[in-house]
Amino acid sequence: MGRKEDIIKKVNEIMDNKFEVEDIAYVPDIADSKLTFGNKGLRFEATVLHIDMRGSTKILNSHNRATVAKIHMAYFHTIVKIAGFLGGYVRSFNGDSMLVFFPGTTKTTLSQAVKAAMNMKYMIIDEESGINKSLKKYSAIDFGIGLDDGKVLCTKIGIGGDSNNKGLFWAGNAVNKSVKISDLAKSPRQICISEYVYNNLNDDVKFVTKKNFIGQEEKINMWQCSSFTYNRQTENYYHTSYHWSI
Repeated sequence: MGRKEDIIKKVNEIMDNKFEVEDIAYVPDIADSKLTFGNKGLRFEATVLHIDMRGSTKILNSHNRATVAKIHMAYFHTIVKIAGFLGGYVRSFNGDSMLVFFPGTTKTTLSQAVKAAMNMKYMIIDEESGINKSLKKYSAIDFGIGLDDGKVLCTKIGIGGDSNNKGLFWAGNAVNKSVKISDLAKSPRQICISEYVYNNLNDDVKFVTKKNFIGQEEKINMWQCSSFTYNRQTENYYHTSYHWSI
């Protein structure tokens, strides 16, 4: 069979056959035996965190390639370690951005994802974090984080066998919206969350307690509301300038 005929045959199989979806309670990886190159996907619910480094072209043009590699290694290591400690799974490295999935359907799992975002902000930009000064010797890292929650469909794409031409594709509004919201995140409000996430936060990630001018303790909302256009509709999202130290 020729190359053209092989492609036509495979594409017709994909488009003409029924797609099977299995619901799971975990975040799949590339080695999951349930994922094949056939018409099957695994669906799970999670809070999706998308983080995107800003100004990478400036960093690339300001340093040699070895230094650029070191900056990215430090950045990725920090995100992966924080995510893993709070129950998140990094599953997609795309240039300067990452997708992190926090599986579950409770306020606690959702709030853990937001706490992870606040930890990431602290470690990267706070001068007392222990790594900020090391990074700033070369280039300070700017970034945006967006979070949404919902069902995600994962499927394996590419070509089978021992080839490196394969990966996982993640589909769902939670993925798409987390990316869109991260684009809205600007310093000093590097963390943005969807309205659904905000409405389901535990109080410890929504409010901070401070004393007022007469010495009484009062709850201060850490989040401010703004709006954006998503799917041609106006939706609310929330942003914060706070972080959470480790």
